[in-house]
Amino acid sequence: MTKAILLSGGMDSISLAYWQRPTVAICIDYGQKPAEAEIRASSAIASLLNIRHEVIRIDCSSLGSGDLSGTNALQLAPSSEWWPFRNQMLITLAVMKGASLNISELMLGTVKSDGHHADGTEAFISAADTLVALQEGGIRITAPAIQMSTAALVQASGIPREVLAYAHSCHTANYACGTCRGCIKHRNTYRELGDEEPY
Repeated sequence: MTKAILLSGGMDSISLAYWQRPTVAICIDYGQKPAEAEIRASSAIASLLNIRHEVIRIDCSSLGSGDLSGTNALQLAPSSEWWPFRNQMLITLAVMKGASLNISELMLGTVKSDGHHADGTEAFISAADTLVALQEGGIRITAPAIQMSTAALVQASGIPREVLAYAHSCHTANYACGTCRGCIKHRNTYRELGDEEPY
């Protein structure tokens, strides 16, 4: 069995990769503003863990909205970084690549707070798993940390703080803006862990 992880380079996916040690890491540049920083972060953790690192580049920026695309969020957006059907798209692209790598499982770094979005809920993960498993290859979709907070995942993973510092959480740029929801979550997680941010 070959396990893969959808590795965005954020705190959650980096911690999950350190904890679960998959064989393959898939990072996707879909036209989001912080794509290059996400690729750098995911590449660094994959290299450290000796995980095969695959990067997919497909420009879907014309389909985006909100912070990640540098545009105004749609009226139905639950938060400023919401991108329509983003997780569904990322899962599809990752398993498309994963099929050629004979992966049996794609792990997502979804945590409890992601339930703020419909595509971060257990119901969504279950539906995605059922849909993908029905198709050729029978790949399973899992979210091992979905019941955890980010801080709890960091602690469970045993990831050293100097490795966690690789994470890029900003939604708006390749350098931390300090004010978006991603940067705020990053800062609050360090505080919850009793640490100072590394920047």
